[in-house]
Amino acid sequence: MPKSKVQDKELPRQSLIELGKKLAEDIEKGRNPSIEVSVRALSNVSFDKKTKKLSLGERTATREFFNVAHIRKFTQTMAVARIAKKELLDRGLHASLRDIYYQAKKTIPGTDINIVDEQQETDSAIEDLEIVTGYSREQLHINANKMGSVAGKVIIEDKGDTIDWSRLGSGGWSIPSNVEDIEFKKVSAKYVVYMEKAAVWERLHEDKFWDKQNCIILSSQGQTTRGIRRLLQRLRTEHELPIYILTDFDPYGIYIYSVIKFGSISLAHMSETLALPDVKFLGISADDIKNYGLTNAIRLKDVDISRLKQLSEYDWFKNSKAWQRQFKMMKDMNGKYEIQALSSRGITFISEKYLPEKIRKEDFID
Repeated sequence: MPKSKVQDKELPRQSLIELGKKLAEDIEKGRNPSIEVSVRALSNVSFDKKTKKLSLGERTATREFFNVAHIRKFTQTMAVARIAKKELLDRGLHASLRDIYYQAKKTIPGTDINIVDEQQETDSAIEDLEIVTGYSREQLHINANKMGSVAGKVIIEDKGDTIDWSRLGSGGWSIPSNVEDIEFKKVSAKYVVYMEKAAVWERLHEDKFWDKQNCIILSSQGQTTRGIRRLLQRLRTEHELPIYILTDFDPYGIYIYSVIKFGSISLAHMSETLALPDVKFLGISADDIKNYGLTNAIRLKDVDISRLKQLSEYDWFKNSKAWQRQFKMMKDMNGKYEIQALSSRGITFISEKYLPEKIRKEDFID
């Protein structure tokens, strides 16, 4: 019999209780309390050519309480586990990543040592806890900041409120960190266009691109959030909508596409719920620059060239002739192009000409 939503929500809490029992048993039996976590590094990430997803390898690291090299990270992970269980899951409350940092930022009694000094430490501890428990930070009631907008002919229910994505004014619907409990009531769209820049989304929204083309437009500001990636995956898997990615033609834009499609190195343990292997790269491409006569390039810096080389050597790109061609053309041009470079052809060129033409011709890179 399938578990109810109430039972499903209880499972993350139970996993933390089991973790606490295991550590208590270690102490009672005179063992060094320890946790085992997967190594989150490129050297322990593999690319599955069949599923086209990144996954963590088998290398693990054991963190022991009575070990000078481990005690700090061990204590930080346990502090976050206590907050997630006692302050959030027990009380049915949610907190931001920043909230968790301040909750954990305490001085150890009798010392001048803080459990954490920087938020990066609690963020890392949260990722460790995801691996140890098998549950995402969202399921542990820890959320990130809202950093995305969406518009389209979609009606959802969110915590009892009915929300129409086509009737939310100039700002659209602000995408939350946790989209697991959203229920899709009606989805009338042929495809989804995700863009890395909020300014480009605002252009398309003002031009009513989503209405004229019967699609969904969705954006973040730079690197996409986990909430957005999960929302994209739900739209793809639950409603079979094609998803097209629109980014700048530079190493960082292509990396954004890479993360959405294959998953990220730091979150390889979340690829099953975040990666979207069948998304297509819509642009900006090197061919667009020639085809549409774009001339306003930004010269590549040394850091761009270094990042481009790194991208080209990733397993998921190095055997792709299409992507190796794009990388070579970018290097030969010694230039990168922002999506807004299309504005040189007219302020509404992107919505009236570029996107409709590219999508109609299926001019994508896989």
